[in-house]
Amino acid sequence: MSKLKLSLACWNYDRTRSLLEGGIQPDGIDLNYLNLPVEETFFRMLRNREFDVAEMSLSSYTVSLFKDSPFIAIPIFPSRFFRHSCIYVNADSGIKEPKDLIGKRVGNPEYQMTAPVWIRGVLSDEYGVPVNSVTYVTGGEEEPGRPEKLKLDLPADIRVESIGPTQTLSAMLANGEIDALYTARMPSSFLTGGGRVRRLFEDFTSVEQDYYRRTRIFPIMHTVVIRREIYEQNRWVAQSLTKAFCQAQQETYRDLNETAALKVMLPWLSAHVEETRREMGDDFWPYGFDKNRQTLSTFLRYSFEQGLSKHLLQPEQLFAPEALESFKI
Repeated sequence: MSKLKLSLACWNYDRTRSLLEGGIQPDGIDLNYLNLPVEETFFRMLRNREFDVAEMSLSSYTVSLFKDSPFIAIPIFPSRFFRHSCIYVNADSGIKEPKDLIGKRVGNPEYQMTAPVWIRGVLSDEYGVPVNSVTYVTGGEEEPGRPEKLKLDLPADIRVESIGPTQTLSAMLANGEIDALYTARMPSSFLTGGGRVRRLFEDFTSVEQDYYRRTRIFPIMHTVVIRREIYEQNRWVAQSLTKAFCQAQQETYRDLNETAALKVMLPWLSAHVEETRREMGDDFWPYGFDKNRQTLSTFLRYSFEQGLSKHLLQPEQLFAPEALESFKI
């Protein structure tokens, strides 16, 4: 019997590499893994629905559920990131602490982008910076002409402006046209700006570790989605793909434990892994639903509070039910 041919667009993470290389194959699926950077995957999937399965921005996926709901997700999270390190400020803006952001002009490549959603939520919850207390400025970080991938209908008290057709957020941050930038990618002006751009939280590692100890949240950035028509015609693919992603991740956990020879180019990898386990436990990058319920609930609250979700979703509403539980012996 022939296998179902499916395309998957996903970056080449260590935790997905066995799927890319074909060492792990989902049950009943002939998988064509397209190794693409996240911005390209998201753009092509959201605009043209080019792939059968794709890595997807958690925020974009959530917003899509209030439109024509073209995708359904499985509880796989290839990208997670503490984003305190991703708040950049102009050195002359007068921003020394989070509350100094109030009343400022803040760049976001896209308002609905997952990283800024987490940043805005954390700043509100942890530091008393209301979402509607700044003016958001959107557009390309390094290249002009980046629009929102999804049309937004935001509350009137949330102010979002687009930059000019030749402007970039990275340059605007360096020259003071915006005061701060919430972003996923490190802006080039941070590296080449001669000190004109700095991080808000310069000792971000200790800040992020403290945040995790208090909240137990390791922010989810991306999930994996299936085109809804593929899923409706083949409901079994949700569990098959979930199993395969989990198996690939387990290989990575084993590689990180290897001490005979380092499989990752980090000289003190063993120390880093041991420290991470002390802080976060053995399964420090959890897949599945139950272990991520709190993190997902927090994100969905942020999406609602920031005007992206029209009503508050529950985590169960995000995922194919076939992927939420498995058999036991």
